[in-house]
Amino acid sequence: VQLQASGGGLVQPGVSLRLSCAASGRTFSRGVMSWFRQAPGKEREFVAAIEWSDGISVYADSVKGRFTISRDTAKNTVYLQMNSLKPEDTSVYYCAGPSATFSRRTSNWRYWGQGTQVTVSS
Repeated sequence: VQLQASGGGLVQPGVSLRLSCAASGRTFSRGVMSWFRQAPGKEREFVAAIEWSDGISVYADSVKGRFTISRDTAKNTVYLQMNSLKPEDTSVYYCAGPSATFSRRTSNWRYWGQGTQVTVSS
């Protein structure tokens, strides 16, 4: 499985950004896809995850109500809509999956995208 993340950039606080993660190399009808992020000097942390088959999602408390994860099964793509961005959201964002199980731990995820930089600054 290859994961290609895109959509990052430099934005001002309060604006929105949408990240995409295109999966290739294998088609799958179920499993969990996720987004993580890693700020300089910090550990990689869980952001959001979605079950491929039914769309059930889960979020980190820090992004709940601002970020929305979704998937397009026809395009084999997972999205992360980020609204009301804050400077503390500045990180490299990684997509990961598919995994048969959900965990907030990075060790649960075998496949990772290359990361896309999101910088929120005025």
